[in-house]
Amino acid sequence: MRITILGTGQVGITLAGGLIRAGHDVVFGSRTPDAKELPAPALEPAAAIDGADLVVSALQASVSLEVLPTLADALDGTVLIDLGNAVTPAFELMYPNSSLGEKLQQALPRTRVVKSLNSLALVTAVDPGALASTSNVFLSGDDESAKQLVSGVLADLGWAPSQQIDLGGIATAKGPEHWFVLYAILMMQRGPSFNLGIIPAS
Repeated sequence: MRITILGTGQVGITLAGGLIRAGHDVVFGSRTPDAKELPAPALEPAAAIDGADLVVSALQASVSLEVLPTLADALDGTVLIDLGNAVTPAFELMYPNSSLGEKLQQALPRTRVVKSLNSLALVTAVDPGALASTSNVFLSGDDESAKQLVSGVLADLGWAPSQQIDLGGIATAKGPEHWFVLYAILMMQRGPSFNLGIIPAS
């Protein structure tokens, strides 16, 4: 697929590497496309979105709700993966009674928003087999076909269908986003190489 990544920070670059290894064509969307060397071509955001099969927001989560609605026309009808955790510099939730994913879906009603890959470090997201045991990744979204598309990309990154947990509609994105508070504490103690694994009762 042709996948557009909005944002050229380390999150977007790491994800691009995994997607390219999986065989996808990646294009970056950036307001300054010539500002830095990237592992894939970069265009102005609207041009990068044009013709994409999937768009990923790797923007700084705290400003995503300001930036993405300015691209509403370009994002019309697209599937958008939101992988951000919107927190303040003090790591407090910006949307304690909701989530960035839900807020984006409300702001972009013509875009099919799927929340995923926000509950773990991106180095783990693109290489889940590096962990010592099997873990899980989550999806939230109101559009079933959009979640199926994202599920296929997750499988390309190494997430078997049995490791993917569909939480339901976009309102459920509140769960994995709020998990980030504990994730940040654990990351400072243990480093980023860990993830949640859901163990069923025997």
